[in-house]
Amino acid sequence: MSPILTQPGFVIAIILGIILGLVCGIHGEIRPHIIFIIADDLGWNDVGFHGSNQIPTPNIDALAYSGLILNNYYVTPICTPSRSALMTGYYPIHTGMQHSVLYGAEARGLPLSEKLLPQYLEELGYDNHIVGKWHLGFWTGHQDYFDHTAVENPGWGLDMRRNLNVAYDLHGQYSTDIFTRESVRIINSHNVSSPLFLYLAHTAVHSGNPYEPLRAPDSEIQKFSYIKDYSRQRFAAILSKLDESVGEVVKALKNNNMLKNSIIVFTTDNGGPAAGFNLNAASNYPLKGVKNTLWEGGVRGAALVWSPLIEKSSRIANQSMHISDWLPTLVEAAGGEVTKGLDGLSIWSALSKNKKSGRQEILHNIDDIYGNSALTVGPWKIVKGTTYNGIWDSWYGPDGRTGYSYNVTLVQNSPAGLALKSIGNPVTPEVIQTIRNQATIQCLSKDTPVVCKPLESPCLFNILQDPLREGEFSTKDILTAYNKTAVPPGNLPLDPRGNPKCWDYVWTNFGDNS
Repeated sequence: MSPILTQPGFVIAIILGIILGLVCGIHGEIRPHIIFIIADDLGWNDVGFHGSNQIPTPNIDALAYSGLILNNYYVTPICTPSRSALMTGYYPIHTGMQHSVLYGAEARGLPLSEKLLPQYLEELGYDNHIVGKWHLGFWTGHQDYFDHTAVENPGWGLDMRRNLNVAYDLHGQYSTDIFTRESVRIINSHNVSSPLFLYLAHTAVHSGNPYEPLRAPDSEIQKFSYIKDYSRQRFAAILSKLDESVGEVVKALKNNNMLKNSIIVFTTDNGGPAAGFNLNAASNYPLKGVKNTLWEGGVRGAALVWSPLIEKSSRIANQSMHISDWLPTLVEAAGGEVTKGLDGLSIWSALSKNKKSGRQEILHNIDDIYGNSALTVGPWKIVKGTTYNGIWDSWYGPDGRTGYSYNVTLVQNSPAGLALKSIGNPVTPEVIQTIRNQATIQCLSKDTPVVCKPLESPCLFNILQDPLREGEFSTKDILTAYNKTAVPPGNLPLDPRGNPKCWDYVWTNFGDNS
């Protein structure tokens, strides 16, 4: 079984913050509510705002056109490393989380010595909640969308919890709907005199168990009968439910008079598993590579940030950004400050005012077990080595452009679009078309062959001039300095105590119960 088939971590509403700090900013106003929505395995080309017409994502797109499309934004190539960077503000090589993913039977997690994003926000008076996937210690990283079981070495078991209690009662209910309902409940019951931090970590569009990996309600699948590819059709239904969730959350914020003082982030955790990789059907077109590779298709993330607090919105944000930047960026946006040295940089002011980002380099990862690494400096990206012996180092569609049309009215009339309009932030057809064209990477000519064999020698390419092609690299390797600062990967052998059959076929934090 591929290591990509089995990835750990699930929980519902686990972090409930205690208000310890001041809830007001420097001008006496309530700090902004922060809603952080992370999709699982969403590809660059799976959202409408990057040019694909195949699968409508009107709610996500409405936020994108009214806010900022992050067109030069990077994640890590796979789940656990990205989530560790988000929560700690450090590159995974500095927390031991750089190799592969956490498994449910591993006796490890994110180091307890690390201070996490919700802890910083708690000090500012935030009421903190998490709904969805954790994947930073115990439990697994995928599940069946209806029965909530996970198949992964060494077994099979239920993986759905409400706080720390096993949620047997949710059997048969669709995961995305469960997470949406819980998120809306939290928003509806929130006391708006204090700021809310809601971390909504969807499992969509990750594949489920190998015997039926792409599950969605039949009624949703039928909407995409025009997509003839079996897997892509089901992927479309999963993605449609994810987009619907975004709309419901935005609508709930509007209904509770919170939207006008909110920051909404939507991001993928890594590039999409395309063309059957991980039994899935995402699209990174026209970028090279897939999830768990260091090519652009594996690490260039589909993302946006929306807020009325952004001074210059409705545009493409070309500021260089890494997922580790969210911690200091959101803390600054909330009126706080991170004083300790992180790998992440605050670029809130750069994003809001459309100024140059202070980030000059992005370390995509160094994995000495896989034997690969990648780094971007300015417009230049270095790639050394590759995963899977290079068999996933190509370009994977579908392009989603030919044979389909884009429905601007659907975006405007989506729940998110209508909510934005209600607070004086409408998205117009002219803005939509202009921004969408700017956010779409056009395929450049590949008539001239370019030699790139990363297993033989490092490759270099200019991602600003042509993100689709690679060339030879023979100058000084600046990755060496980064590698000298790395800590060893924290991966551990699977522990037999973690087998769910030992716990009535439930994935559990076995170390606490043994």
